[in-house]
Amino acid sequence: MRPGSPTTSGAKRRMAEDGKEESVATDDESDHTAADGTGSLNNTMVEEGSTLLRRMEICVAEAEKRSGKNAVNMQETFTVYLIETRPMDAVVEGRNPAPDSLWRRYSEFELLRNYLIVTYPYIVVPPLPEKRAEFVWHKLSADNMDPDFVERRRVGLENFLLRVASHPVLSNDQILYHFLTEEHGWKEVVYETGFQAKADSRLRALSATFRRVADRLYGVYKVHGNYGRVFRAVCRKHELTQFELEVASQDLISKKQQREELATGIVRTFSFKGMTNKLFGQEAPEQREARLKLLEELIVEGEETVKDKTLECEEHVDKAWVDMQRFKEQKDKDLREALINYAVMQISMCKKGIQVWSNAKECFLKM
Repeated sequence: MRPGSPTTSGAKRRMAEDGKEESVATDDESDHTAADGTGSLNNTMVEEGSTLLRRMEICVAEAEKRSGKNAVNMQETFTVYLIETRPMDAVVEGRNPAPDSLWRRYSEFELLRNYLIVTYPYIVVPPLPEKRAEFVWHKLSADNMDPDFVERRRVGLENFLLRVASHPVLSNDQILYHFLTEEHGWKEVVYETGFQAKADSRLRALSATFRRVADRLYGVYKVHGNYGRVFRAVCRKHELTQFELEVASQDLISKKQQREELATGIVRTFSFKGMTNKLFGQEAPEQREARLKLLEELIVEGEETVKDKTLECEEHVDKAWVDMQRFKEQKDKDLREALINYAVMQISMCKKGIQVWSNAKECFLKM
């Protein structure tokens, strides 16, 4: 890795962890923030815990436009982002070494997030900024290569990394560390985990009917923007687990009913097999015993499947609930800090305005 440009603000690269953890920002940092007026929700970010952000300073320092050939050998223009990292112990000791740096494309951020979503289905994985500008509000450019849009996306990508690196579970994933420190070969490590096959198998298990039901049940999340879609994904994973449990339960009930009918000779439901027995006589005792034995084995397997699916569903709910609570506390803390910073900014502007008018008043009085 090559050293990149120096980071612009140490405070900007530290993200708040759980709402139940307390800030340990120093008085020097607070004084610096008050002096330069750059207070934001990223000011008091080095907190208790074993998250990656406690051990590493992370920053998406800059963006750069590049040209090259894509997978189909066609020329394209794209943007890459410089990720800079530095061990936190060196920063605390005041050694301030040059940061390690590497370049990543937006698609690589997408791959990392997709891996985290599949690997941790019970966690609210932070969203990425928009890939392309779809709307033009307040005269913001819709050009994907426009410097303003690229800068907005750079800030969003940095925010994504800071939130992931401050999460008590996600931050300790080895793939995240590879993403931040290994310029080459990290994609191969991701694909070797087999997460894509797991994701594909889950998608195939979703029937069209189930997808429509899930869409109706959780359509309310669409109004909440990026995090709405994230919550919806977590809920859909729970619905899929519940759906698989119900299918396994129904299959087990059916097999037990078949065993009862075969053991008693009383057929309670119409079936082609029952009609055949009535027309051509009952099957031989050996065949009946073999079928009973097979049904017993299938019932045992079915009971194990139902037990496993029940545990999986309960575990998903418990873990998802814990992370939802963590996210809610983090959201409340971020909102509180944002409002405080806004109030501080307004107070500062009012003080400056009063000073300007006071100076003007003195000038008029001296005239």
